[in-house]
Amino acid sequence: MPQAARAQETETLREAGASPRAARPVESEATLEGLASYGHYKIFASGSDCHLYTAGVEYDRNSWGNLLKARVDYVAELLPLVLLDAPLTQDIWGSPTSPYHHVVPGVGFSPIGFRFLWRRNKVIKPYMTAKGGMLIFSQKALSQKATYENFSLQSAGGLEVRLTPQFDLRLGLYSDFHFSNDFIVPVNPGMDVMNANLGLTYHFKK
Repeated sequence: MPQAARAQETETLREAGASPRAARPVESEATLEGLASYGHYKIFASGSDCHLYTAGVEYDRNSWGNLLKARVDYVAELLPLVLLDAPLTQDIWGSPTSPYHHVVPGVGFSPIGFRFLWRRNKVIKPYMTAKGGMLIFSQKALSQKATYENFSLQSAGGLEVRLTPQFDLRLGLYSDFHFSNDFIVPVNPGMDVMNANLGLTYHFKK
């Protein structure tokens, strides 16, 4: 009976002009993640003495097949919690002018991104990812001459470690997070932070 049912399903797909392979579901997953920065550097931005913390959800979907022996995923991210630990006062370029700090809350989203995932059926799976979007703070970020809204760009590499058939542990210990206003206004202090990204990944059932 199961063989007859599969044969009937295959015949139905052929009549509809589709192949049995076309009916295979797309691999996708969601990750509950958190990020904490542990340093910064001045290459594309002039801000300093700040730390960034985020929490949110990332969605990955195998939209682009395979390349270089890796699964290529579309990535989108929503960050309902963003905390910028910054000096209480700064000059127009983001350099601290006070030893005291305060926390500036915000939100973020990255609708454009991709990920390369290798060894997807193994216990340990290396990955590389990049995401682009925006951060919106409750105060002007890094300078009173800057903006509330900033463009963001993230790049990261790490491992996903299988816990169960449905859950993985994400270990992203080497990541970069850049944000700046891209000269929407004349002053663009910006910030580049190194960070660690940890998360719990759920694989949607096929």
